[in-house]
Amino acid sequence: MIRRCSIVMASLILAVGVAGGVWAGMPADQVRLQIERIVKVLADPGLKRPGHEQVRHAAVGKIVEETFDLGEMTRRTLGPHWQGLTEAERAEFVTLFGDLLDRAYFSRIAAYNGEKITVLGDSIDGELATVRTRIVTQQGVEVPVDYRMLHRGDRWVVYDVSIEGVSLVANYRAQFNRIIQTSSYQALVDKLRAKRG
Repeated sequence: MIRRCSIVMASLILAVGVAGGVWAGMPADQVRLQIERIVKVLADPGLKRPGHEQVRHAAVGKIVEETFDLGEMTRRTLGPHWQGLTEAERAEFVTLFGDLLDRAYFSRIAAYNGEKITVLGDSIDGELATVRTRIVTQQGVEVPVDYRMLHRGDRWVVYDVSIEGVSLVANYRAQFNRIIQTSSYQALVDKLRAKRG
C-alpha cells in the first residue's frame, strides 16, 4: 500500500499544473493539459542531468502554485481550528503545510517513470467539480484518483485529492486534530517547524 501510495502521490502533482492561458474549459480538459505540461518537465533530458534537480523542482513547484489553492486546502485540513487563528498564524500554517507537502511528495514526483494516467471525466456541481483519473502502475495495478476542484474566477483550482477513496485533506486533518487535541495547536506548529530544519 505504501508503494502504491507513493506512485499515486506523485500523480498528485502530475495532474495539477497549467499555464495561465489554458484555464478555460471543462475541469477534465484542464487536467489533461496539466498532465502534459508536467510530464514534459519531467521528461526534459536537460533537467534530468545531475546538478539540475533544483531547476526541475522549481519548474514543477511553479506549476503546483498556479493550480493548487493551498490556502483552501490548509483551511480544510485544519477544520474548526482554522477559525481561532490570526491572519499571521494562518499565513504561517499555509507555508508550513505547503513545505510538508513538498517534502513528502517531490522526490516521488521526480521518480515518475511513465506510469499511465488516464482522465476518465468530470462532474460539475455549481462551483465544485470532481475530475476522475486512473493511474496504471508499472505492475498493471489500476489506482483511482479523484481531484476535487473549486471554480475561482476564470479557472478551476484543486483543493483536495482522493486516492482509492481516501481524501488527502481528511487524512491530514485527522493527524493534525489528534496532535492538537492531545497536546496543542502550538505543538503541531512546532512539529512542522522542526521538520523544515
